[in-house]
Amino acid sequence: MAEARPLMADDTPAADVRQGMLWVLLDMALVSSMTVLVKKGGADFPAVQMVFFRSLVGLVAVLPLVWRNWAAIRQTRNAKRNVLRVTCNAVALSSNWGALTILPLATANAIGFLRPLVVMVMAIFLLGERVTGWRWCGAALGLLGVGVMLLPRLTGFGEEDLGLGYLFAGGAILFGAMATIQTRALKGENTTVMMVFYTLGLTLFTAIPAMLVWQPVSIGQLPLLLGIGIIAQVAQYCYLRGYQLAPATRLAPLGYLSLIFATIMGYTFFDEIPTLYTLGGALVIILGLVVARRHA
Repeated sequence: MAEARPLMADDTPAADVRQGMLWVLLDMALVSSMTVLVKKGGADFPAVQMVFFRSLVGLVAVLPLVWRNWAAIRQTRNAKRNVLRVTCNAVALSSNWGALTILPLATANAIGFLRPLVVMVMAIFLLGERVTGWRWCGAALGLLGVGVMLLPRLTGFGEEDLGLGYLFAGGAILFGAMATIQTRALKGENTTVMMVFYTLGLTLFTAIPAMLVWQPVSIGQLPLLLGIGIIAQVAQYCYLRGYQLAPATRLAPLGYLSLIFATIMGYTFFDEIPTLYTLGGALVIILGLVVARRHA
């Protein structure tokens, strides 16, 4: 007789939840390491060129899926929406990596917490979803948190001109939220088809912009660019594995730990020390997310 496994309140085995958490924590550690490479690479390469390399590595990984699912890809009735989703993802990822090359890692990471709140607002107008008053309070707190982080710049006390970095971060949130909305609208689409569209489309859509701003790549720089792509693929596997083992409600709160990972990486590799404005704003944004999710 098999040994009984302890269950969580949602009937998920406790061992699976623990394993899922470990996979997600590994994903965050890998993504944090990747952001270090992106920030280092930003000194020599435009963000879109690095995104192209990242997607090219991913394309090699999914080529067998393209071959096996070519008929399903050709027969999809949602080609236009898939193209729109991938376009938004391409702009969002390029913008996010642009922000990482300019802003302190902790700041860029904290601003990224706004994305779920922006998705919530967009879902009201584009998908007709209903939102409670508490979730509106969460969105308001998120905006307040960003305002706290931007306070030094708005009052003229900032030591550096990081305006372009904040612009990139805003673009990443806006287009990332639009990509999420398209994903929700494609809820009936084949998952493999969506993954193939994403990787293939990301490579094609970033190829021309990357060529327009292309910087020569030396043999010594190639490991950094390839490392970004390889780490991104491994991190994606860890993320998917974690969410296969444990419910999203158990794993989502771990996302707040990414700020700690980003802070450690920023301090270790770039001597970045988060300001009180950054930490205070991040706490307000996280509070907004907690309010929005607990009272959904």
